[in-house]
Amino acid sequence: MSFVLAIDQGTTSSRAIIFRSDISIAAVAQAEFPQHFPASGWVEHEPEDIWTSTIATCREALKKAGLSARDVAAIGITNQRETTVVWDRATGQAVHRAIVWQDRRTADICAKLKAGGHEPAITQKTGLIIDPYFSGTKVAWILDHVPGARKRAEAGELLFGTVDCYLLWRLTAGRVHATDATNASRTLLFNIHSGDWDDDLLKLLRVPRSMLPEVKDSSAKFGETTPDLFGGAIAVSGIAGDQQAATIGQACFSPGMIKSTYGTGCFALLNTGSTPVVSNNKLLTTIAYQLAGKRTYALEGSIFVAGSAVQWLRDGLGIIRQAAETGPLADKSDSMQSVYLVPAFVGLGAPYWNPRVRGALFGLTRNTGPAELAHAALESVCYQTSDLWEAMRADWPEAKAANIVLRVDGGMTASDWTMQRLADLLNAPVDRPMIQETTALGAAYLAGLAADVYPEPQKFADNWRLEHRFKPAMSAATRERKLKGWARAVKGVLASDEGEG
Repeated sequence: MSFVLAIDQGTTSSRAIIFRSDISIAAVAQAEFPQHFPASGWVEHEPEDIWTSTIATCREALKKAGLSARDVAAIGITNQRETTVVWDRATGQAVHRAIVWQDRRTADICAKLKAGGHEPAITQKTGLIIDPYFSGTKVAWILDHVPGARKRAEAGELLFGTVDCYLLWRLTAGRVHATDATNASRTLLFNIHSGDWDDDLLKLLRVPRSMLPEVKDSSAKFGETTPDLFGGAIAVSGIAGDQQAATIGQACFSPGMIKSTYGTGCFALLNTGSTPVVSNNKLLTTIAYQLAGKRTYALEGSIFVAGSAVQWLRDGLGIIRQAAETGPLADKSDSMQSVYLVPAFVGLGAPYWNPRVRGALFGLTRNTGPAELAHAALESVCYQTSDLWEAMRADWPEAKAANIVLRVDGGMTASDWTMQRLADLLNAPVDRPMIQETTALGAAYLAGLAADVYPEPQKFADNWRLEHRFKPAMSAATRERKLKGWARAVKGVLASDEGEG
């Protein structure tokens, strides 16, 4: 049994990837499922769609690899993190569609909590800010808006879980109601210091404790699938939220290591070791993973616009036909021009957290053309990453002394131009791995660790394979000049919001 099946349940699709014992990929299957937008700012999934697409992709991957259940040592699950499901303990029937992490319907609940002065205590316990993004207010909304739900929950008839927890419950036919520490840490209900659900937070958000899953290590014996699903029982031995799973897949096991995932937006996690670092720069403090009862913490920063800046060049401006053209185009730009794009299309994320500002271009001349715009768009992602890194350094002084290792994954990392510019502006090496499926690999590793397929973390880290290392080659003077220009551009965008106020 030298194979591990990773379930990667995402926002728009469910995927199943089978890894061999040498972490090479044996098979991949993927299925998209519908998104529901019942009102402005509302985003929902049908839990049954999540379930059926997950099972279908698992079966397809097993078939592609020519494997049966007895060939698979374990299953690992990684998931869209804050998406919330509430279901009937007896029947498994969801009482409402899943409320997706992107959903903003609980903004009023969050505003009341802030007005009530609760944010400092919540942040101290959870490492999070009060925001509709997280699960806690979503649970409260379901209990308040589904007829009879609150009464049934208080009677112990309803269960709550993030997507990993819901899938585990279904995979084990209701025998196991559990999650891991990384997913628990994204709920606004979990004390990341004590490692348990917090009674004060449960009372504040009016969520009955009986609804909540048991919280386990990220690598643990969670349970077994029912034999009818895959023709035999398979152990479920690993669970982690998607960004934490990518951190593990990138083998960022040492304090000071950062992984940055470049998709539509960007999520960067800095391993801070056994110390939960309090952020003064609007970063989140979260659990990176929990192994053998020991929690490892991270600082997390999110950028709203990364790959979507390239999509804007393609779909909005029409200056490229496909993303791969941006690097060669940027390479042709006029070196005498200093064009900056601040891509605040939906506001600015960390460390600014300003949802009201909008994007702007600075430094345009009569000679500015497609090459300079491509240059500015790609560079904007690097500047934003630099902002996150500076915020992390300010929050965690040890980071200044640590040797920075930035490991990258996601679609944008295919651009050599962007990765080289990232290394130049950070003044640090940027490592692109052989295996880009880092999120699924993280889930597989956690499961394989518990099933004795994969070695202890440091030995696994030794097997991490580098595809290319980008080393900084920019002069200190050029770097300083460019970063100052970016800072002025961001200041200009933020000032425009103040001017309107």
